Amino acid sequence: MTESTTDTTMHIGELADRTGLSHRTIRHYDEVGLLHPSARTEGGFRLYTDADLTRLLLIRRMKPLGFTLEQMSELLAVVDALGADATERREAELRDQLDAYIADTEARRAKLVEHLGMADEFLGILRQQERPPAKGAQGRSDD
Repeated sequence: MTESTTDTTMHIGELADRTGLSHRTIRHYDEVGLLHPSARTEGGFRLYTDADLTRLLLIRRMKPLGFTLEQMSELLAVVDALGADATERREAELRDQLDAYIADTEARRAKLVEHLGMADEFLGILRQQERPPAKGAQGRSDD
């Protein structure tokens, strides 16, 4: 391995540190075909580039939105194909697929916002329960 390659690549540990993902998760994404290392050292260690980091960050953002591995793979294939030379017709198809993922993501986001509102409301109810009633409020009657 040359020194210039060392400057532009990172081992799995650095990739894990930079993404907050475990080595095991990164290896799993390799096994299922979502993220392959760009190279390997002579000893067989995985080497990743900044492009790999960007791809992994995209994958990491999809996971909490509930995308399946298959959906992640399909979207990554669309993104990859858009970056390649595609015919005008093929690019239009890819843009349509991307638009569908955007719409799906917007719907998932709206659902999360709704759930966040419910969580905030629930927290408010719980917090009201932890405060003791104000003095003089008990047993008082305006009759």
